[in-house]
Amino acid sequence: MNRLLIWQLLFTCVIAAGCNSQQGQVTPSAQSNPTGPQGQVRQYVTTQTGVWLVHDTNRPAPPVVWPGSVDGQPPSDAVVLFDGNDLDQWVSMRGGPARWLVRDGFMEVVKGAGDIRTRQEFGSCQLHIEFATPQQVTGSGQGRGNSGVFLQGQYEVQILDSYDNFTYPDGQCGALYGRAVPLVNACRPPGQWQSYDIIYHRPIFGQDGAVVRKATFTVLHNGVLIHDHVELEGGTGWVGPHAVTPYRPHPDVGPIILQDHGNPVRFRNIWIRPLKD
Repeated sequence: MNRLLIWQLLFTCVIAAGCNSQQGQVTPSAQSNPTGPQGQVRQYVTTQTGVWLVHDTNRPAPPVVWPGSVDGQPPSDAVVLFDGNDLDQWVSMRGGPARWLVRDGFMEVVKGAGDIRTRQEFGSCQLHIEFATPQQVTGSGQGRGNSGVFLQGQYEVQILDSYDNFTYPDGQCGALYGRAVPLVNACRPPGQWQSYDIIYHRPIFGQDGAVVRKATFTVLHNGVLIHDHVELEGGTGWVGPHAVTPYRPHPDVGPIILQDHGNPVRFRNIWIRPLKD
């Protein structure tokens, strides 16, 4: 084997090892006591910064950057899900029409009205959505401007007022909830309009229900890359303070869901482009 080939192989190995360690993987505790108080499951993630509990407030937060002003209008081949006029493309998760407020070109969460979902269902897609957390700041941590957008009704990109607001990094604004921390915190101040541009490729399941291909996310927050083709290691559903759901087989398409978490978060200019798998 010549010297040049040896160096190429070594370089490839180093790059592969580095890429695999960026986001970390949620695993059950390898310690002697895998459960916490009252039998709570405790899961750990191994990263370049150490081993951390899921939702660990001691985990290092990403650096803060100041985003530019970016507003995306739907291209000609997009499915417009909300243009500021009505909620005809949406229904309540409880059944019947969506009961959120629509005014001045935006929709707003009505506390207690419940989550809403699109009438149409989608798989892999490009999704653009704009949101604003309340200008009047109340609460802290997860209680401040909390909502979320769910792809296929399953996988949550967190919405939160993370402008000078401390919480666990895998639950801050832009996180793939409980799974992946954003590369940077690109939040604008409360009350200002922000945007997500999400490139999502759905997971594929075999006939036995096992994952053949994991879901991937590329996300820009206010035009800033915060997830770079990240493989989702499992579900994002809440199991307890330090655990999230695993992958569970589901259909190839599902709705886009917006979350009622009790905070009057606003949304506008929502459109989607279905992508081939």
